[in-house]
Amino acid sequence: MAKKTRCWKGYRPVKGKAPYSPGSCEKVSEVYSILVAPLVSEEAWTRKEGQNPSGGLNAKGRASLKAKGQNIKAPVTEKNPKGKRAARRKSFCARMSGMRKRQKKSNNTGKDRLSLSLKKWNC
Repeated sequence: MAKKTRCWKGYRPVKGKAPYSPGSCEKVSEVYSILVAPLVSEEAWTRKEGQNPSGGLNAKGRASLKAKGQNIKAPVTEKNPKGKRAARRKSFCARMSGMRKRQKKSNNTGKDRLSLSLKKWNC
């Protein structure tokens, strides 16, 4: 989800001006957009580059979450895992399968993020 801002693309807020008042946004210089703007961007797990096309997060997405203090493990993709991995898979499938019931019928296409992750975990 994109970050909501009060200025147009290519503009940034001016300090000391009231939001949405005349002159409250100024055009971004090329130096700012090259050096500072990438530092302000969202984490990889919220963008396409951190998401696995077959469901869940890829290594880059998990690394960006780990940098924030969360430790997300890779999915359990085996058909018959043993031990703790089996319990983790069973728990995930139980929790996320219930989310399908809460989903709108129009979103339940098989290509949405929830369906892809359930398929990847063999639920």
